[in-house]
Amino acid sequence: MKKTILSIGFILMITFAYTQTSINKTKHANTEKNIAIDGYDPVAYFTQNKAIKGNKKFAVSVDGIIYYCSSQVNKDLLVKTPTKYEPQYGGWCAYAMGAKGTKVEIDPETFKIKDGKLYLFYNKTFTNTLPLWNKDEANLKTKADENWKIILSK
Repeated sequence: MKKTILSIGFILMITFAYTQTSINKTKHANTEKNIAIDGYDPVAYFTQNKAIKGNKKFAVSVDGIIYYCSSQVNKDLLVKTPTKYEPQYGGWCAYAMGAKGTKVEIDPETFKIKDGKLYLFYNKTFTNTLPLWNKDEANLKTKADENWKIILSK
């Protein structure tokens, strides 16, 4: 009986932690009208190594965040393994997250895939943060990971 109560308690604790993380991911995600990556297909970055605009007829909701895919094949891939295709740092600029811990808009066509992860960057008004990220990637990534954990904890 004691084991059962402990097991149920542990399951409830894990469920609460997962739910809280999902809620915070949704709350802090870079979305416009709940659409992530300005409507670009998250799977295409990996399968075609380019930014391709998605279509709402291939929409997928992941933890309350809506992604548009460009094809049924990409939609199926996203549904099967959503965490594989989600952008890092809620879809905010990776450089800004590392340099200052701030949420800065991105240009969906300025991106990098590294170690199976999608990083997006600001690229407007004569400022492209991808080259800045590349100059100090290891340090900025460590800081961005730490800063994103802090943001998600709020």
